[in-house]
Amino acid sequence: MAKKWAASSRARCLRTDGPLSVKGIREHQLEVIIVPTLLLLGTLVTLLPLIILRCCCRTRRPAVAAPQRYHSSTHRRTNTHNHRQHLRGIDAPAGIDPLEHEELPMTVQQARSNVKPTPTAVPQTSTETHHGAFSQATALPQSFSIKPNDTVSLYRARMHNRDVVLRRLKDTANSTEKQHFLGFASFMSQLGPHPFIPQLLGVVSAQLPLIIVVEELRHRDLLGFLWKCRQDNSSYDMTEKRIFSMAGQVASALEYLHSQHCIHGNVGARSVLVGADLTAKLWGLGSAYRRRTQAGSPGPVEDMELRKWRAPEVLAGRPANQSSDIWSFGILLYEMATLGDPPFADVMGTELLQYLQRGKNLKRPANCSNSLYSTIRSCCHWTQQRRISLTELRRILQAGEETANGRTVLRVPEPLNFGQYLREAGYGEAYNYAVF
Repeated sequence: MAKKWAASSRARCLRTDGPLSVKGIREHQLEVIIVPTLLLLGTLVTLLPLIILRCCCRTRRPAVAAPQRYHSSTHRRTNTHNHRQHLRGIDAPAGIDPLEHEELPMTVQQARSNVKPTPTAVPQTSTETHHGAFSQATALPQSFSIKPNDTVSLYRARMHNRDVVLRRLKDTANSTEKQHFLGFASFMSQLGPHPFIPQLLGVVSAQLPLIIVVEELRHRDLLGFLWKCRQDNSSYDMTEKRIFSMAGQVASALEYLHSQHCIHGNVGARSVLVGADLTAKLWGLGSAYRRRTQAGSPGPVEDMELRKWRAPEVLAGRPANQSSDIWSFGILLYEMATLGDPPFADVMGTELLQYLQRGKNLKRPANCSNSLYSTIRSCCHWTQQRRISLTELRRILQAGEETANGRTVLRVPEPLNFGQYLREAGYGEAYNYAVF
């Protein structure tokens, strides 16, 4: 009976389980084999293009990066060159004609490690040049120099086929003087470009001797040019039209300095340089640099008694401001109208403040038109608030240039007496005319 039941069970299994097993295998084959295979193939198809693209990028990257680096370097060099061409700043020398053919020693030395300029005293790298760029260097004397500058030597040279003036720091300078020299170079470069501020062309700061390179202006300072115009055989004539033109250029430069929050503090004919085309450019920014770096303390220029160019508030001991520059600009106009006469010639410098307090002012120069004298008075008003603004001043100067007499040449009958000029201008023995 048991054998019969077992045989019956085996037969039943063969009839039932046999077909179900094959069907199950086929169903599991679809789930376990085909679907994962399709997923794997899909993954491979997706990853294969990404792998190919990544490999291509790796092989191409060096070829692309190198031109980019080269282009970037070329672009920086181009920008540096263009920026250097437009960098301007000035404290140019008073004289440009060599009287002594002294060769400029160009022994190259590495700057000593104890000279560490402050961050504000590091020149922009775009102005950096080297000693080999100069040729035909000859010494320059300081014109109208009463006390020579014992830290800076002046030279005339050629650089890149143009005439330049070199301000060379002497080897005897100490670390403080070196920092001041480099700081002033940085100050000039930071002023930026302006057509009526002489151009800063380069700075040698990585090697000794330290040198500042500025453009040369053929006719030197305006005061000397005005004195030359007094001569009957002068090649250049000063007319009132030219006064308005040159004064407008100086006013433009002064307005730019004020926009840079810089007080000039030394405006006068001695502080204007004249180019070959009679373009006037404002210079003499040594006092402005000292004023910025030594705020609140009087600098050497203030101690040297430029009283007759000072505004009343400065004579009274208050700090110079933009309005003070306007007053000094009026004195500049007076110098131009008189071909270099000193202002307030009949007043002692120590008595000038009391003279002005009594309501006195500059006398009207001979052959000076009403419009020019009115402009002088508008600048030299006792009350600061009533002095003309630079914007209005420039407008008046421009209008005056268009309407002024350009034919009548200004003449001064008496020749220049240098000793008398020094006395009437109030120069003391300690004053150095060439302010650097």
